[in-house]
Amino acid sequence: QVQLVESGGGLVQAGGSLRLSCAASGSIFSINFLAWYRQALGKERELVAGFTRGGRTNYADSVKGRFTMLRDYGKNTIDLQMNSLKPEDTAIYYCAIGALGNPTYWGQGTQVTVSS
Repeated sequence: QVQLVESGGGLVQAGGSLRLSCAASGSIFSINFLAWYRQALGKERELVAGFTRGGRTNYADSVKGRFTMLRDYGKNTIDLQMNSLKPEDTAIYYCAIGALGNPTYWGQGTQVTVSS
């Protein structure tokens, strides 16, 4: 059983930056899929950034060039650096790990609100 705890959410003005962090209770080195998802009010959950072990990180088109997912295997953390934030980035952000397309473990979520 792995527990994930997100932090770093908050309120920011459009154009600003936030860095979300996800701390895992165990090693993430051998995990096949590390990801950040988000869910805006009234919308379906969407994949924001996903890293497949042995592959590369893929980003949603809406965040390419603005968001960067960072992995630290020594600290067992998965960060999401978010720059040039837009009001449409407002959502609850979740980190998730496990199998590709169907992560096993999820964090509790952290709210990101971008004001215009």
